[in-house]
Parts: sequence; C-alpha cells; structure tokens
Amino acid sequence: MEQQQGKQGVTVAKLFPNQDPIKFVQFKFKELEDGFKSWLSKQSLPVEAAVVTATGGVQGAAIGAIMGTLTPDISSSMPTPPPQASLNPQAMASLKQAQALAGGPLIQARNFAVMTGTNAGIACIMKRLRGKEDVQSSMVAAFGSGAMFSLVSGMGGPNLATNAITSGLFFALVQGGLFKLGEKLSKPPVEDLCYARTKSMLNNLGLQNYEKNFKKGLLTDNTLPLLTDSALRDVRIPPGPRLLILDHLRRSGTRS
Repeated sequence: MEQQQGKQGVTVAKLFPNQDPIKFVQFKFKELEDGFKSWLSKQSLPVEAAVVTATGGVQGAAIGAIMGTLTPDISSSMPTPPPQASLNPQAMASLKQAQALAGGPLIQARNFAVMTGTNAGIACIMKRLRGKEDVQSSMVAAFGSGAMFSLVSGMGGPNLATNAITSGLFFALVQGGLFKLGEKLSKPPVEDLCYARTKSMLNNLGLQNYEKNFKKGLLTDNTLPLLTDSALRDVRIPPGPRLLILDHLRRSGTRS
C-alpha cells in the first residue's frame, strides 16, 4: 500500500512539477477557454450564433435546475380550475404566471435555457453585425430573450403575441438600465485637470476638505497667482487655512 501511494505521489509530482495543482487546472481551463474563443471567432456567423446559443442554453438550464431544486415546487399545490370554469382573464393570466415562475427543476431549466440561450445568440449576432457591444445591442438581445421566455413559460393571458412583446419590452428596459449602470460604475472618476495643482497644494497642506470650496468658487489652477484673502473668504474658507494657502503660494513663487 505504501509503495502504491509513493508511486501516485511521484506521478502527481511529474504532472505538476513545482506547481499548485489547483492553479495548474485553472491555467489549463483558461487555456482551453481562450482556444475555444479563438476558434469560434474564425467561424461563420450562423455557426458562431448556433454554438453561442447552445452554450448559453446549457448554462441557463443548469442555473434553472439548481434554482428549481433549491426552491420548493409550489406549482403542484396551486388550484387547477376545471375545464368548464370561466375565470376572469386577469385571474387566469395571474395563475399561469405563478405556475410558470414556481415550477420544479425541469420547468425552470427549460425556462432559463430558452431565456439565456436566446439572449446569448442575439447578442452574438448583434456584435458581429455592428462590430461592438453597446446598450442598443444589449436591449435587442434582452427583448428577444423576454419574448421567448413569455412564449415558452406560458406567462400572461391568451394573447401570446401581446404578452411576448410586453415581456420583451420589460426585459429590454431592465437590461438597458443595468447596462448603463454598469458602464457608470466601471468608469474611473475623471480627474478635473483644471484643479490638478490646486488639489495637490491642498493635499500637501492637509486642507483637502476645502477642495469643494475652490470648485464652488471656480478658483481653478489659473487663478492661483491671483488669490487674495478676500477671494478665499468669499468661498467660506476660515482664516487659518487662508493664511496657510497664501503663505504657501508666496513661498512657492506662485504669487508675489
């Protein structure tokens, strides 16, 4: 037994020389992913769209199955009206919507597969045709995803076309808002070049809290040689910080 374990250790050492096995697996996975993306980018549009749609569908099915497993299936406990019953159309639509969103693993896997697969496929086509990813492409993909989700899941009332368009518009608006929010959060704050020297001066003096006072009074870098006690007083800077600022400007030769 000890000899067998020793041989296994030697084999592992040969496979992962001086490497963490987890990092090695991550590296290999990243290598395969990059190779797959490179191969996919060289294919025709129909092939790329089909592969991306299938991949997105598989991922969505896995997510839906997990969600359906973790959440209780309450669709079976919902009352089922008899065929002869004439329910209010709004009540029937609400019942169908609840059943669509409360199904078990298989139903949720189907719904998410259609939703994510359609979104990925349309987004791929839009990127190829337009050469970029922007909010318009994202909203078009979300519209198609929402419409297909509505048709497959049976959400809404008897008018399938109207419900598909309504769901598509809702998905598109939500996706557009999230896209814009993501763009805003991902952009680094733009440094105001008009206050670069001013900001540096205030930081050196430990007076960075008064940067907003300078900006409110439009006291830019160009006005530093012209600063006076009255100008600093007008932007509500206390006497102590005013003296430090004026003394710093005199000693640095910025103002005489």
